[in-house]
Amino acid sequence: MAVLTEIADYRCHTGEGPLWHPDEGRLYWVDIPNGRLFRYDPATGDHEQCYETDVIGGFTIQTDGSLLLFEDRGRIETWDDGTTRTVVDELDAELDSRFNDVIADPQGRVFCGTMPTDDRLGRLYRLDTDGTITELFDGVDIPNGMGFTPDLTGMYFTETEADTVYRFEYDEESGELSNRDVFLDTTDERGSPDGMTVDADGYVWTAYWDGGCLVRYTPDGTEDRRIEFPARKVSCITFGGPEYEDAYVTTALGPGEGEAGTRAEEGEGAGILFGLSPGVEGVPEFRSDVSV
Repeated sequence: MAVLTEIADYRCHTGEGPLWHPDEGRLYWVDIPNGRLFRYDPATGDHEQCYETDVIGGFTIQTDGSLLLFEDRGRIETWDDGTTRTVVDELDAELDSRFNDVIADPQGRVFCGTMPTDDRLGRLYRLDTDGTITELFDGVDIPNGMGFTPDLTGMYFTETEADTVYRFEYDEESGELSNRDVFLDTTDERGSPDGMTVDADGYVWTAYWDGGCLVRYTPDGTEDRRIEFPARKVSCITFGGPEYEDAYVTTALGPGEGEAGTRAEEGEGAGILFGLSPGVEGVPEFRSDVSV
């Protein structure tokens, strides 16, 4: 049984997007609606809030080591230890929304989802390396966790409120997605699928918002193991460490986009960054290579 370790308690409204930075040997993660960016150094045990803005929905690591932040109103900017530079100022179609989960692909592009609003559902975009952004499709009821199959012919995509994780055919050369199939139908699951990652064995790890757990699935969608958390809203997982043998998991206090909940309601681990050693290894995430 995996032992959970509490690493950092910033009482995050929506702790999300943990990502290991191999150049620095540190983990970064965010508190989405409060626009807070954090980092943790496992070599020293030190952690800190290192940046704050209005909203940070997700981020990638650029090839030069800077972070690429995806914010509200369609805004995208690089961050390099406090110095920011605009990539996309705003998107007319997203002035009343924000980015949610994002992922870089093997060619340095970024797939990035935006949240639903009161009168429409969310969208999935692709940000290309030259800084142009293309809407791929709309009608998404909260776009969330993404990941690639080990052979790079498929991409997983989570639609949270539809209780579904899809698998697309993915063309690395063009960045096109096609032939969407259902990988996981989680309508009978406790909670809804949120963030995810794919480990070195090609197994899919899915965090369950309002489900209080993390589940590992085989490539054919069979449950392999389940890890319970002392928090109802388990939001995302990533692997890190020198051999990617450590897992880091974010949780949330907030019931949604509004006022944060309480630990009496959401669990004593709500809003905390956790670490665990699951006995399997992850793989490095791809880096974005978006020109500024």
